[in-house]
Amino acid sequence: MLTRLAFGLAALLMMPPSMAGNQQYESLAPSVQATLSATIADNAAPNPQFASVQEKLDWVDWQTEMSARLAKRMPDRDTRLDFLRTVYYEAKRAGLDPQMLLGLIQVESGFHKYAVSKVGARGYMQVMPFWKKLIGNEEHNLFKMRNNLRFGCTILRHYLDIEQGDLYRALGRYNGSLGKPEYPNMVRGAWEKHWRWPNSPAPKP
Repeated sequence: MLTRLAFGLAALLMMPPSMAGNQQYESLAPSVQATLSATIADNAAPNPQFASVQEKLDWVDWQTEMSARLAKRMPDRDTRLDFLRTVYYEAKRAGLDPQMLLGLIQVESGFHKYAVSKVGARGYMQVMPFWKKLIGNEEHNLFKMRNNLRFGCTILRHYLDIEQGDLYRALGRYNGSLGKPEYPNMVRGAWEKHWRWPNSPAPKP
């Protein structure tokens, strides 16, 4: 569980290097590799599906509000709305909270599409290139928004499954700092301070 909120996000908004995105290479069982590869290869369009009219209205409200919050970091409206649609789609597809994902992206890259960490992680979610060989292919451009968000969400879902739903530990794995509180606390802080949505659950203490 996430504990002891720790803020200090200002330094993370600088471009281009990011402090995060240091997932560790590990061998995957063939069945796990096949499952993750199939997830990456699914090219379904990122259009949210709604069970009711009210759910669709809630989505419109969410997109409008998040777009306003994101405007200073991503000035072009069309780019911003496309980004939010894709974040929402990929988060829901992977069983993740879209607001948490926005917090993670803020910490990882400061919403810089071409951010590169000192260890070579790339893009919004700071995906390490070795994942292309493990679950994708060399044609996957990790600076392409859709690819980056798809890889990042799939990897985080994989870590959540390994950690039996423990987001604190899964975030540690994502950052390559398992067991240390700084990174999970920073994601939680960004999530709660900047991306909290009235109809979504609060980050767990």
